[in-house]
Amino acid sequence: MRLAEVLGSLHYLRNLCGENGDRWRAEMEKLLEAEKPDEVRRAKFIANFNRGYRSFDEIYVKCTSSAVEAINRYMKEGEALSREIAGRYGT
Repeated sequence: MRLAEVLGSLHYLRNLCGENGDRWRAEMEKLLEAEKPDEVRRAKFIANFNRGYRSFDEIYVKCTSSAVEAINRYMKEGEALSREIAGRYGT
């Protein structure tokens, strides 16, 4: 669930800071495809993605140095979570 929130945060922040497209939304779709959650769990994943997105759209309206710092932190956390998930459940 935390990875979904991280992906939502990155979706907002990376687009704000010049990355065009839906890369992070696509990563969220991949997560859902891999997880194959039931409808209740799927809704929780989506809610966490949206929470991550909204947590920054209320704070940042333009790319700032603190937004870039947040991107870097979330990229590291997302990488760590991905490695942990892959290590625990396989790829």
